[in-house]
Amino acid sequence: MDSSQANPLKSTAHPSLVEEVTRLAPKAKEGHFDELRGSTPELLPHWKTFFEQLEPSGLSDLNQRTLELNRQVRDNGITYNVYADEYGPQRPWSVDLFPLIISPDSWQEIQSGVLQRARLLENIMKDVYGPQILLQKDEFLDPLELRSDSTLGIPGLMQVIRAGNVILANAPGSAFLESPALLGFLPGISEYLLGEQIELPAMDTWWCGERAALEAAIPNLSYSAIKPTYPNGTGHPNYESALGGELTQAQLDEWVGRITRQPDEHTVQTYIPLAQMPTWLNAFNLNDATLIEPHSYMLRIFALSNGPDSWQVLPGGLARIAGTDSAIASMQRGGSSADVWVQSNHIDANTEHQAQQALQNKELVMRKRMVTSRAAENLYWFGRYTERSENILRLAKLYLENINSEYTPSRSLWTWLEHLCHQYGLVPEGVPSNYDQGDIRHRIFERTLINSLNGSEGITSVGFNLNAMKRTASNVRERLSPEQWSTINYCIENFGQDCHKANTFHDFSSSLAIDALKKASSSLAAITGAQTDRMTRDDGWQLLSIGRHIERLSILTTVLDSAIEMGLLFNPNTDSSGYTALLNIFDSTITFHAQHQQSREIAPLVSLLVLDNENPRSLAWVSKALRARLSKLAGTERNNPDELTRSVTKLQDYDLIKLSCTDDYGNFSELRNCLHAVSQSAWNVSDEISARYFNLIHSNEYSVQI
Repeated sequence: MDSSQANPLKSTAHPSLVEEVTRLAPKAKEGHFDELRGSTPELLPHWKTFFEQLEPSGLSDLNQRTLELNRQVRDNGITYNVYADEYGPQRPWSVDLFPLIISPDSWQEIQSGVLQRARLLENIMKDVYGPQILLQKDEFLDPLELRSDSTLGIPGLMQVIRAGNVILANAPGSAFLESPALLGFLPGISEYLLGEQIELPAMDTWWCGERAALEAAIPNLSYSAIKPTYPNGTGHPNYESALGGELTQAQLDEWVGRITRQPDEHTVQTYIPLAQMPTWLNAFNLNDATLIEPHSYMLRIFALSNGPDSWQVLPGGLARIAGTDSAIASMQRGGSSADVWVQSNHIDANTEHQAQQALQNKELVMRKRMVTSRAAENLYWFGRYTERSENILRLAKLYLENINSEYTPSRSLWTWLEHLCHQYGLVPEGVPSNYDQGDIRHRIFERTLINSLNGSEGITSVGFNLNAMKRTASNVRERLSPEQWSTINYCIENFGQDCHKANTFHDFSSSLAIDALKKASSSLAAITGAQTDRMTRDDGWQLLSIGRHIERLSILTTVLDSAIEMGLLFNPNTDSSGYTALLNIFDSTITFHAQHQQSREIAPLVSLLVLDNENPRSLAWVSKALRARLSKLAGTERNNPDELTRSVTKLQDYDLIKLSCTDDYGNFSELRNCLHAVSQSAWNVSDEISARYFNLIHSNEYSVQI
């Protein structure tokens, strides 16, 4: 065998690409319409045009294009989960390289039929919630008033409707339109309501609640699909649809019994094999593979309302592709998707120019787009969860490093750190202290902390907050750079793997856990750097920054206040462990040593951590930055701030000497009063931000917009 025979992408005769595709692509399976060829041996005209556009590279670079497509899906975070579970595993969106191409004539038929179907369904809705002409005859609505000999319907429904105790309007009452049972009645309803024959008729459908339909459906069961009349309907049996052709005779007999016992719960529909479109198989690591393979698909079309009795069908749509040898097009069953292209009859130069001009105008509008309440809230919490993750990660690392150091921490430091771990949900309440439990096997608190680093049951662990950060970020994915989104995913995935190692190798669990926290800390530094350097400074970003500053003020004031309360600063010249730990949590160790060397006096500590306007981890700097962000958001000048901006405590008004001195009882009462004021102002700002910008029932004067 020569090389040209071994590789189906090469040909010594150098045929045209259309000829090559015609040779390589198998025909659709028997019974399925072939979208690529139709009923002819040659490619249909619109597919010929498509493949001609791939010249001169032809099929040879499609594998590389597939890899690029998959990379873009991953980088852009396009995912789905099977059961719409917010906390379930996210899967990369599966999309085929080839589109589904629809010819102009076919699209005209589809568009006309969909427009008619939209008008028809809208008229059905109007009738059901209006004169109810259609219901005056699927009498079963209310057995108390319409059919006393029936148990179908809802007893007393008509009276409740008349009393005005049930709201029936628009979407909340439109679920019945999704029932397959309605399809069998649409042709007659169309002629009655619209005076038109239906243009896109459904396959023959029998609602088995009618005796005549039941008698007609049973003999055709082996050639039909069996569907629930009330899909996901409360009070009705729910079951998976079944294809009669895939059932054994015993199974068919069982279905006949079920349908006969509860006929109204079942709808039978003639089954026609799905049409098949060409899909591209990635040929890397495959030998002699068929690279173009027909797969069954379903087309989803989208229509939008332009106003009363007016609809517009969006060109294109979404094609759902069935998996190999599958008759059902579902991504949950291994399927994929494809873009849908509608071919135009001609390209007019003037039309093309108008389209380009419209695109430019749209881009200008997008630059001035409003920051929606939803986006604003997610950006705000993205900032808060990022800051919270950073701080509790630093706390967990500090605890593990201290209890595993060669110097035994003081009781006050030990108690303080464990108190903070309880307070911030790193360790559940009730876990006994590690103090005086030197043997690692008896360090219950330490082992619980390590085991809980990536947990979610009853705790707000590091992993819990990292995932909360990702959820809020995913809701504003369009605002994040690909590198920022990749770093978020990398951080969470690697932290989970590293925590698993720490829980597996118990003899090294502490050192492995510390390494995991260090790596996550580096990733978080990259994430916060991207927030600062890679995002547009619009109102959304102001809220993200506000969220971070509020969270930082809240945590740092709590940490410092509890340290004072537990006596960590009682005599720092004798025991400096608490002094050092505070600098660590404030991430200000290097800055302090550069300014004050090895001093352990209270005044330098208070100066750097509370009053320093140049230290981004000091309370004064954070408060000043928070006021600036609030002023920018409110559109006020710094010298004329609004009420919310003025509510943030100004630490420049406090005196260093008073804050650094103890009172007659040996307490730092002035410092603690200052901390309480700062903390309370931060929480007040948080409440007001939520009320102004995230609560949709408030006045429009608080709309967040550019």
